[in-house]
Formats: sequence, structure tokens, C-alpha cells
Amino acid sequence: MKCLSVSQPFANLIISGKKIIELRSWSTNFRGEFLIHAPIKIRNDDCKRLKINEKLVTGAIIGKAELYQVKKYDSIKEVKIDRELHLSSKEFRNKTFGFLLKNPRSLRIPIPWKGQLGFFDVDLPKTKTKNKEIVSEIIDEEYRYQWVGRH
Repeated sequence: MKCLSVSQPFANLIISGKKIIELRSWSTNFRGEFLIHAPIKIRNDDCKRLKINEKLVTGAIIGKAELYQVKKYDSIKEVKIDRELHLSSKEFRNKTFGFLLKNPRSLRIPIPWKGQLGFFDVDLPKTKTKNKEIVSEIIDEEYRYQWVGRH
């Protein structure tokens, strides 16, 4: 399954449904469900700006969402118009693409994992079931039971 690293607190904001556009400097042809990885680094300035003072999970896959469209921004003005949807700071740098997300969901038990740049593949246990929704639920259950005794 594909996975994307998103810095905290933005990873949490995505899986809670508060952030529905992820800004990137690159585009992708990928569409569909993907896992959300929270890397070790936390953007403390953004936590303060967004008044987030909860303990954030890092170094793990914490949820999943569906990428259904990529929006091309042609100007900083367009990026600013969508500010409430991407929650990024004033420094947009060279972020010219917005990944439009839907159907966010958190994993009950985070899966410790090392992140990578861009979309990367995560090899989760294989099952004989063909139904993707059932497979997703089986994976969630499997990892919940696997990690419940270790946290």
C-alpha cells in the first residue's frame, strides 16, 4: 500500500478531518487510499500557531486517507484562498500543488515505521481476501492485536 510522510501536527489534522488539502511542491498521478506516516520531526512553530498542545505520535503510521484529486496553484493568492483547508503557515515557499483528501481515518494503534520522501510502498501482511475494504479492516485488526502488548 502507498504511504506518505506528513509532519506533525499536520498528520493529525489530516486524520481528524480538519486538513483536507496537503500542499506539496510536486504533483502525482497516484489516486486512491494511502497510509499517513508521521515522521519523528514535529513542527513546533505550527503547533503553537494552531494551538495544539497534545502529545503527538511520531515515527509511525497513524492513519489513512484517500487522495482523489491534485489541484494546481498558479499563484500565492490561490493558495491563500484555500488557507482554511490546508492550514499551512504564511510561508508557502514553492508549494504549487494541493493534494485533495477525503475519508480520513486513524489507526487505533500506530504502526512504528521509518518514513521516506514522496509516496513509498509499505508491505503489509498479505491476505487471500480480494475485497479491499475487508483487507483494510483485517490489517487494522492484525496490527491492533500485534502492538497492544508493546505500548
